[in-house]
Amino acid sequence: MSQTTTAAGTKPAAPHEPGEAPGMSHREVLTALSGLLMGMLVAILSSTVVSTSLPRIVSDLNGSQTSYTWVITATLLATTVSTPLWGKFSDLTNRKVLLQVALVLFVLASVAAGFSQNTATLITFRVFQGLGAGGLTALVQVVMSDIISPRERGRYMGYLGAVMSVGTIGGPLLGGVLTDSIGWRWNFFVGVPVGIAALIVIQRTLHLPPKPKKAVVVDYWGAGLIAGGVSLLLVWVSLGGKQFEWASTTSWLMAVGAVVLLALAVVVEFRSKEPIIPLTLFKNRTFTFAVVASLSVGVAMFGTSVFLGQYMQLARGQSPTMAGILTLPMVLGLLISSMVAGALISKYGKWKPYMIVGSVLLAAGLFLMSTIEYDTNFAIVSVFMAMMGLGIGMVMQNLVLVVQNSVDVSVVGAASSSVAFFRSLGGTIGVSVMGAVLGTKVSGYITDGLTDAGVDPSALGSGGSTSIPDLSTVPGPIRTIIESAYGQGVADVFLIAAPLAVITIVFVCLLPNVELGTKTGIQRAAAAGDGPAAGAAGAAGAAGAAGAAPATDAGAGRAAGADSEGDGGGDGVRADAAGASVVQKGVAATAGLAPAVSSAPATTTDDAATSRGASSPAPVSPVDQGGDLPEAPRHHAHAAAGTGTIDTIIATGAAEVAGHPVSDDELAESPVFSSLVEEKDVAADR
Repeated sequence: MSQTTTAAGTKPAAPHEPGEAPGMSHREVLTALSGLLMGMLVAILSSTVVSTSLPRIVSDLNGSQTSYTWVITATLLATTVSTPLWGKFSDLTNRKVLLQVALVLFVLASVAAGFSQNTATLITFRVFQGLGAGGLTALVQVVMSDIISPRERGRYMGYLGAVMSVGTIGGPLLGGVLTDSIGWRWNFFVGVPVGIAALIVIQRTLHLPPKPKKAVVVDYWGAGLIAGGVSLLLVWVSLGGKQFEWASTTSWLMAVGAVVLLALAVVVEFRSKEPIIPLTLFKNRTFTFAVVASLSVGVAMFGTSVFLGQYMQLARGQSPTMAGILTLPMVLGLLISSMVAGALISKYGKWKPYMIVGSVLLAAGLFLMSTIEYDTNFAIVSVFMAMMGLGIGMVMQNLVLVVQNSVDVSVVGAASSSVAFFRSLGGTIGVSVMGAVLGTKVSGYITDGLTDAGVDPSALGSGGSTSIPDLSTVPGPIRTIIESAYGQGVADVFLIAAPLAVITIVFVCLLPNVELGTKTGIQRAAAAGDGPAAGAAGAAGAAGAAGAAPATDAGAGRAAGADSEGDGGGDGVRADAAGASVVQKGVAATAGLAPAVSSAPATTTDDAATSRGASSPAPVSPVDQGGDLPEAPRHHAHAAAGTGTIDTIIATGAAEVAGHPVSDDELAESPVFSSLVEEKDVAADR
């Protein structure tokens, strides 16, 4: 029996003990990850690729401004609402099957949306697209936690962050190119081949152990109330000021209704056996601080995607395609920082410095973007955009990483999807609020500019100062006024977002600096005794398999409890290497004793048993005390217990397995015990 001890300061290899689910090689991870990344890419593109082509789509389908709004809102709403539901279901059922269901749903809805003949049909299928995208958004990160340890997950999260960033920022560029070249319907068709390829790759390369068979309890009331409350809230902030006045009766009914539904959801979630969003997660400081930080990151990510496009088109007079190209500095910043920071986190095991630097870069970039005007040198604007991209890339996916590292493995799905849910929720609400501010600011700037130029604002027509203008039809002097108004208005929007980035800095600094674990989700589940892998390991140990030792992670017996604390959860609190070695050897020896002691007489006694007295408590296995070594020598059936810690563990464990005190002769019958004694004696001689 051998035990590998990792030297301090070196990168630990992912542990794999006998009886524990083996980890995947780097090549296997990359192969499986390719399917997951393709699925995530098509999910992100579904909501961003149509942004630059929507005016033409709605016009071709004879839609109205209301239709225009709902084509965007429907997908975003379905994605946001369904994300926590998919995450919770992944904790209860087979994650691979759920992932494939989400992909199939997305592909079918995309094909149907591409063939839409009117806006009502398009909106309907956009809802189903959003449901599929919500599943992919939640499940990809959860599956990654199953197959990759937190320590190694940094660089792979970098790949995921890069894909999400490119999809978010690059989607409008792709949509503009497709619309200008082969037609807007290909905005929906373009993701179908990628989705099918992802489905095939996942089926062939992703192998997850089945969930233990147990009754699945679905929190229908909680799901319905959360979906209803969040939907009403998002509809209110998305349509307020456009379809109805903020102070109108409709607005008040929506706002009050959303608050009531969400309050009822909180009550139901507290009482539910399997809540959709376990509110106990908020007792975990890492989870709570990450949620707050993700809200402001969502505003920055989604807001920049929307308002940078408007700045490029309306303040600088660029076409939709060129507007997408001009945002490349931000895309490249996201791509580079996601991958580089992820690789450094995996190499050195330190995540917090990169997240702090990233949040500072994000705040600085937003503040600097608040200084731009319609004629600011584009090289300067590019630097500001690159700073924002670098910041988002360092922070966004690493927030999910630290949460997955700090929560119990049984709620990884719910925790991961909750972070994504609050990020999307913050982004949606933030974009709506900032959009309303932009409209008001631009209207005021245009009116002031026209007045100063001696032009009657009413000459632009009814509502001319509040509707989006076609700059190609506007006279030169007035066009300059409009471009200046949009340049200043977008700058004001970034100024609103900047303080939110400061909040991100504060809460990233407050995140507990928990060490990243070295076990995958599958291995942690096996160590915690949850799932088929754990059952198989236990069976092997009972049969006396040589070297069968349950994995220890943050103290095997404490895994679940430590995970829920947040400060040292997941893999944060670890026994030293020597102590872990003794515990593992003792547990393995105890398992090997099972056949030898099963037929021992129940009346066996020895000197230690006699000196203890009949009324003394029964022997207690150190394994039942969370895997820790006993603080003081304990009495037990083996008279030589005081001679060594290994003897103590084996003797007490053997007594527990047999159900009665065990003699020296019976202990000596175990080959595992004999080898341990020899190893101990050799060490003593040295």
